[in-house]
Amino acid sequence: VQLQASGGGLVQPGGSLRLSCAVSGSIFSIDVMGWYRQASGKERELVAKSTRGGRTEFGDSVKGRFTISRDNTKNTFYLQMNSLKPEDTAVYQCSADVTSYDTTRLLTDRYWGQGTQVTVSS
Repeated sequence: VQLQASGGGLVQPGGSLRLSCAVSGSIFSIDVMGWYRQASGKERELVAKSTRGGRTEFGDSVKGRFTISRDNTKNTFYLQMNSLKPEDTAVYQCSADVTSYDTTRLLTDRYWGQGTQVTVSS
């Protein structure tokens, strides 16, 4: 199972970016899909996550500005970031709880994608 994140970059304060994370491999199902971020000198924090059943959770600092969505048919999920602030600058990393095929059985594990840099600066 692999996760491929994309969509990071440089944006001015008040701008928007959309991150994508594509999950590939021998996938049986994907439950939780999430985005985390780590700013320089800080610990990693939850940005947003979404369950297959439709429940979402957001970090306090992004509520009302960020949304998370998923396309289960494409095994891809997205983070729409609006009204970006300089304090949103960080490396963003996606993760997914994936049940995958392993020869004769199913395995469930949490997988991580590579980080993508988001820089908010004028």
